[in-house]
Amino acid sequence: MTMQLEAIVNQPVIETERFDLRPVRRSDMGMIEMYASDPRVANATSSIPHPLPPGSVEAYVTRAMSDDREEDVWVMDGTRAESSEVMGVISLTRLDRNQSEIGYWVAPAFWNTHLASDAVQALVDANPLGNDALFASVFHDNPASAKVLTNAGFVYLGDAETYCLARDAAVPTWTYSCKL
Repeated sequence: MTMQLEAIVNQPVIETERFDLRPVRRSDMGMIEMYASDPRVANATSSIPHPLPPGSVEAYVTRAMSDDREEDVWVMDGTRAESSEVMGVISLTRLDRNQSEIGYWVAPAFWNTHLASDAVQALVDANPLGNDALFASVFHDNPASAKVLTNAGFVYLGDAETYCLARDAAVPTWTYSCKL
């Protein structure tokens, strides 16, 4: 996988063979809302409520674009032209100066295409925040995400529970770490 980094609004564009990881834009809101409102996507993540409250995607994108953001958000963009196609979202949330938590979701139309694997591997390889380590959690009922992490070099740390907004419950998770 070849990658190039370009500085765009304090956040790189990471090019892979199949798609670009680029900073989220306001024009992405409609597609993000369409996919994030899908209960299959919401139930596979901890941070997406279902049903989506009005204005939640706009608030998320606004926070992600702010100068003092705590989370760097990239869109998996499958079209390298003037228009774009949101295939999923991947983010790094800063835990401290040297560590971040990685989170991602992929639109159901792109499930089983290894898109998440490529996106996670691209962020690990690029390490745009200069982290020493990345952390991630996945729900026990989502073993595909666990495989994505192990394929990218993450190691299993243990079991935990993570609150899932869409399920309104704490859900058993596997926790992973990747030294960079």
